[in-house]
Amino acid sequence: MSEDKNRATAAAILPLVGGARNVTSIAHCMTRLRLGIQDRSLVQDDALKALPAVMGVVEDDTYQIVLGPGAVARVTPEFERLVEEDRATAPTTDATATADTTGAPPAPHAASTPTPTLEASPTTAEDLAAQGAALKARQKAKNATPVKLFLRRVANIFVPLIPALIGCGIIAGINGLLMNLGWLPSLVPALAAMASGFMSLIAVFVGYNTAKEFGGTPVIGGAVAAVIVFPGVADITAFGQKLSPGQGGVLGALAAALLAVQVEKWCRKAVPEALDVLLTPTLTILVTGLVTLFGLMYAAGEVSTAIGTLANWLLAHGGAFAGFVLGGLFLPLVMLGLHQALIPIHTTLIEQQGYTVLLPILAMAGAGQVGAAIAVYLRLPRNGSIRTTIKSALPAGFLGVGEPLIYGVSLPLGRPFITACIGGAFGGGFIGLFNQLGDTVGSTAIGPSGWALFPLVKGNQGIATTLVIYAIGLAVGYLTGFLATYFFGFSKQMRTELNAEIIEEAAVAPSAPQTLPPHPSPSATPAASGADKSGIDIMG
Repeated sequence: MSEDKNRATAAAILPLVGGARNVTSIAHCMTRLRLGIQDRSLVQDDALKALPAVMGVVEDDTYQIVLGPGAVARVTPEFERLVEEDRATAPTTDATATADTTGAPPAPHAASTPTPTLEASPTTAEDLAAQGAALKARQKAKNATPVKLFLRRVANIFVPLIPALIGCGIIAGINGLLMNLGWLPSLVPALAAMASGFMSLIAVFVGYNTAKEFGGTPVIGGAVAAVIVFPGVADITAFGQKLSPGQGGVLGALAAALLAVQVEKWCRKAVPEALDVLLTPTLTILVTGLVTLFGLMYAAGEVSTAIGTLANWLLAHGGAFAGFVLGGLFLPLVMLGLHQALIPIHTTLIEQQGYTVLLPILAMAGAGQVGAAIAVYLRLPRNGSIRTTIKSALPAGFLGVGEPLIYGVSLPLGRPFITACIGGAFGGGFIGLFNQLGDTVGSTAIGPSGWALFPLVKGNQGIATTLVIYAIGLAVGYLTGFLATYFFGFSKQMRTELNAEIIEEAAVAPSAPQTLPPHPSPSATPAASGADKSGIDIMG
């Protein structure tokens, strides 16, 4: 039954993106189906947003359809199969076949029915979606700087690793629970091997993905990164110190693979074609390997150690203030594209300490959004469109998928976005305070947020204590975001305008025909679906 549902979702999406011939690439991350699109004009945004399984759409370097965690991993294979089947059975079908080429005029009443307008702030989910899309377009243009584009590519290196980090993190949590309870002692070593195996080799995966992302040969990137985790490096001395296997971690692997890509590209140009297959990989691994062993491992090791020391010092001495700032500023960082710089930092902390102390604090930003959305819902009792959007988006918001609430509700409204950030600040300050008091709260993986983070929560105290602190932090974020938005999120004029009833039928003459057109107008689909669910990906 679940497979049928996933295939039905994929089948509903395919024609709305222009058909198989209009799809040039297919991939997915934690929450999004990412498609390369040949002809953007064939994509029907509003119809996609109206699908029950779709939480929103985002246009970036790829066209991204937000399906949510879990669902996207099941729908993507079905979508790939449908694309392959369509291409195999209809090889001559052009993508334009999915568009309406009949040239038939619209239904008579479509042109004659006036659309009611208000000379005020947006009053429906459709209006908010339009403002959200404009905000995203402007922000995308601002974020297209070399530094931010580089950070986005760095994020692309780590995003494919998140499922393994989550799986191994949950297994590590189960193993720790069994150890504390003294249950199944014979199973504990096996679970420890499963939980730790990936982390011991994560540098290799980072090297592989780095070379792939920056245009090198992926396996060569993995090969030079493998030098870092090879046990034999313990016999090598660099800068007067013996190296340790794994020294430099993911940052060293990232730097080594980036260097390997440049060396490989130089070799492709300089080495004769007849000798390329022999000399290019050899010279790339040799040169990069030597630089890694006698320079990069030591330098990256110092940087990694400094990151861990700084994070621990910051939360130990100024935890409440640091948590307040991080929790409050995380969503603005997302808008600026700077949040992607945190991903290798999270991974470094997990590699060093077994968990990242930053993610639970940053997760409070989503809690503030949820609280703000509930306040908006209660403050706009007569705006059925926005209330329906919030109702449909709240379950995902509780699970840490905040995209529909951010660009679909709070950001276009303006003040509720600020009050939501205040909620995140207080939630982050609460978590930071307990870190300062010695009760560390961390996460064994990156990606999930909200309630979905509970299985990954870990700290230096008992699991029950750590879970309670995180739960209360979420509650603080919800409550503060709610109160700040309820009392300060709207001016009197905003409330009056947003609560104005919109009765579209009143604009239609009594004698006007009420027959529906054969295809619903795109502008009507958000209201019909009950929500506009456009958004951004918090984790990159």
